[in-house]
Amino acid sequence: MPAAREGMAAEGAESKPMPPVTQSRMENFRKVKTSEEDSPLPFTGLAPDVVEMKVKEGSKIRNLMGFAMSRMELKGTRQIVFSGCGRAVTKTITCVEIMKRKLGGLHQVTKVRYKTLVEVWENKDPLPNGQVETLTVHKNVPSICILLSKDPLDPSEMGYQPPEPREGLWPEEEEIEDEISTSSPKGMKRPLTSPQEELNNKKLQLCTKYPASILCASRMSMKHYF
Repeated sequence: MPAAREGMAAEGAESKPMPPVTQSRMENFRKVKTSEEDSPLPFTGLAPDVVEMKVKEGSKIRNLMGFAMSRMELKGTRQIVFSGCGRAVTKTITCVEIMKRKLGGLHQVTKVRYKTLVEVWENKDPLPNGQVETLTVHKNVPSICILLSKDPLDPSEMGYQPPEPREGLWPEEEEIEDEISTSSPKGMKRPLTSPQEELNNKKLQLCTKYPASILCASRMSMKHYF
């Protein structure tokens, strides 16, 4: 009897349908496209020649600032807008702080909102009929939009910041990134160190070259935005 019951239990277990495993199924998909839904700038009364800078996660600060500074140094250009979403928010704020310290006297209005990203995923394994299965995913991510203006703005507007005094010397973010990413000369082998020890050594090198207040300027400035 016990053997018979075990056999019946085994048969019953085999007859129960197994729930689908979504995670293992998604491993067969790869992301092939990411796009942002178009949305108007959250500012009114913008100048007709306003410069719009869309910062991406993979954008280089040196390239962004080279173009932005060349435009803002023109007498006819009065306003510029930096925008970024998701992981590009921090880089957007860094660009704004660099421009404020280089030009000086810029009025600022900051708007924080959510933006929708559209991701298209494609199945690596085609269907029996040869068609490729695709999935479209909509994600809501935080987004920031910052207006810098040479002309005065409405101080009563939400997110307004008055001009800050111009500082003469302030290392740009790309200079700090270059210091961190600098490797040893070719042909020389570095001793094996743990990731934590290597990070501490790089921080010590930066602190020796730059004051701590300068290195933290970009990160501390984020408190004005959130």
